[in-house]
Formats: sequence, C-alpha cells, structure tokens
Amino acid sequence: MTKAEIISKISDQTGIDKADVQVTVEALFSVVKQSMAEGENIYVRGFGSFVNKKRAKKVARNISKNTAIIIDEHFVPSFKPSKVFIEKIKSSDKVKSTN
Repeated sequence: MTKAEIISKISDQTGIDKADVQVTVEALFSVVKQSMAEGENIYVRGFGSFVNKKRAKKVARNISKNTAIIIDEHFVPSFKPSKVFIEKIKSSDKVKSTN
C-alpha cells in the first residue's frame, strides 16, 4: 500500500477531504522523523513504538579492495509493533491465505 492509497482510504473512511488528510499524514511523518532525529522515541499505545537502536562500532570488509573498514557506532530507526498489533496480524485470515 502506498502513501496515496493510505490517504485515499482514510479519506473514504472518515469523509474528510483528501487534501486535508494528505496534510495530516505528511505532518505525522514529519513529526516522527524530526522527533527521532532529536533522539526521542515515539510510543503509540495499541500500535507500536518507533525507537532509535544503537549499532556498535565494528570492522567490516570492502570486498572489492579486500581491505578492512571501520564503521563507527550509529543509530538506526526501528519499529516494534505492540502485542495488540502482532495478535491482529497473527489472527488475520488474509495474511494466512497469502503464504
């Protein structure tokens, strides 16, 4: 599902104009990105958590040059679904039928 499809579906379900829904969805994504860039984690009860995970410093290989390179410690964004979300997916008949 694309962002445009999400906007369309929300607009259909709520009756709100697509332009207003698009502004809201864009604002949500902007707030999530900005907050995580500032080091804040985001917790949405019943949905999940957007957290920054720390990756340790490590030595990697550049295969083409056959040399070792050092990758400094860094943070990567991660999403952890809530138990309610996980159970919803596990019990979904549509997901089971696609496998």
